[in-house]
Amino acid sequence: MNIVVLAGGLSPERDVSLVSGGLIARALAGRGHKVFLLDVYEGVSLEGKTPAELFTDSPEYIFSITHEVPDLEEIRRRNGYRRELVGEGVIEVCRAADVVFIALHGDMGENGQIQALFDILRIKYTGTGYAGSLLAMDKDISKRLLRLGGVPTPDWVYYDTKADRPEKILETVGLPCVVKPLACGSSVGVSMIEEPGELEAAISLAAGYGRYLVVEKKITGREFSVGVLDGRVLPPIEIIPKSGFYDYVNKYQGLTEEICPANITEADFRKMADCSLRVFEILRLYGYARIDYILDADGGLWCLEANTLPGMTPYSLLPQEAAAAGIEYGELCEIIARQGLVRFDN
Repeated sequence: MNIVVLAGGLSPERDVSLVSGGLIARALAGRGHKVFLLDVYEGVSLEGKTPAELFTDSPEYIFSITHEVPDLEEIRRRNGYRRELVGEGVIEVCRAADVVFIALHGDMGENGQIQALFDILRIKYTGTGYAGSLLAMDKDISKRLLRLGGVPTPDWVYYDTKADRPEKILETVGLPCVVKPLACGSSVGVSMIEEPGELEAAISLAAGYGRYLVVEKKITGREFSVGVLDGRVLPPIEIIPKSGFYDYVNKYQGLTEEICPANITEADFRKMADCSLRVFEILRLYGYARIDYILDADGGLWCLEANTLPGMTPYSLLPQEAAAAGIEYGELCEIIARQGLVRFDN
């Protein structure tokens, strides 16, 4: 197959996406496919060449993740502050592929925008479609649907940084709480709050990634993530940060202990598996996803969120879970790519 791996963009998770994309591209090439890693925002010039000439069986895409969230203003500057989110040549190259492997994280990659565009153009792509992507990415909407579907999720309040005051948080979910941007991943802009005096700074930080926030009641317990792949629940992984919580730095700088398969009872596994399949159905997910949980001291399982485009970096959880199920990285990428091939076939 000729496969475009679509990555980069203008999300705060840009670097994570590029690392994921580089690994995916090399893994797929190792299984006999021709690939091209394409930055959805920066695009590619097709002057003097056809899209088919870009695909290669020997990619050398290597990226890294630093301690800092990427400087998106610099990316805009070097692209002439172009307002369009889809760069030159992107649609033409994606049309030339058998399937587009979406390795974007955050923003247009996970909120359904790129999926809707591809649906209109009948371009085949991997992962959840536009509706499920939107439902999962908006933390307020997804939590409302999960609660309606009987899935336990921590109490929360939807917070408008231009209209609401911190008192709204104190009067509803109280403290301790977790302040999150409404539609970001990788724990970007997330703060754990124990004291009232910490709220203003946390709100200001999260507001840097969007006007609307979700503020959750903090649940204390063990943290887990559970992958679903092609209708199969993968072995859960337990996440134990060496300090603080599972934030951007702890995720991608090797500062977290991850145990897979997690040391849990068969009853807890069944609870997580059943809940994950229910979340998958409620949010209209497709192909693969990862669902995050807290297991409290009383055995209560709390669903935090679903990730429609789980990271595929060396530190990412889904590849570890797949490996524990006997699925090596290249096979995992191939399964996901082939899921996208059947889109529009029904």
